[in-house]
Formats: sequence, C-alpha cells, structure tokens
Amino acid sequence: MGTSLGETEWMTITQERINLFADATGDHQWIHVDPQRAKDGPFGACVAHGYLTMSLANMFLPQLAHFDGLKMGVNYGCDKVRFPAPVRVNSRVRGSGEVIAATRLGDNGVQTHIRITVQVEHQDKPGTVVETISRLYF
Repeated sequence: MGTSLGETEWMTITQERINLFADATGDHQWIHVDPQRAKDGPFGACVAHGYLTMSLANMFLPQLAHFDGLKMGVNYGCDKVRFPAPVRVNSRVRGSGEVIAATRLGDNGVQTHIRITVQVEHQDKPGTVVETISRLYF
C-alpha cells in the first residue's frame, strides 16, 4: 500500500519518562538512569531505552490515523524492529507512519501493518523503526 500517514507533533524525551520506564520494566542500566556516569559514557548523556521509543508507537498511532466506527483495537505484534540511533535525554522526537498492509478479518475486523518511524530532531537516523501489527474491530 505505502500510504503515508504524515507526522505527529514533536515531544521531548525527559529523564523522568526514562526513569519511569526503567521502574516499569526493571531495566535500570546506567546508560539510562545515571546522568553523571552517562555523561562520560559512549553517548555523552543518558539515552532512552529502545523499547521505550518503540512503545511510543501506541501513542503516535492514534495521532496519525483515525478510524470511524472503531470499537476496539488490540496490538497483535511487531515485525522488523530496529533502533538505528540513540535517543538522548531531552531530545525531541515525533512519529511518522506508513500503511504497509491491511487485511480483512471476518465481518467486522481489519488487521493493519503500519510502519512507525520515531524521528529524532537534528539527527539523520531515526531512533526506532517498527512495523506494528494491529487488529481493529468495528
């Protein structure tokens, strides 16, 4: 299909958001949660977890696509997940979307494959690229 869904507004990835994600997942690696140590690390600052930036797809999707009559949507999975570049603390990110495929599910459902790219302001490479698979019921 290859239909572009456009881009969302920019949002800032704060240390607070990173810390909350670390608490929720138990991933407290110093590159995420220790600003002093991370300053001398490979990225020069704390960086967001790759899975944090991937999870933003759930926030970006409703901003990119509206489905009239939608009663419920569920995550079915993800394909082709990549983290091409780090997302440093206080970076601004936005999502862009592209419909890859849509398949009918019975009389009232559709399975969508939508590629979400998490763009990082002032970086050539995105922070995350993921093909989300959702099941939408009308």
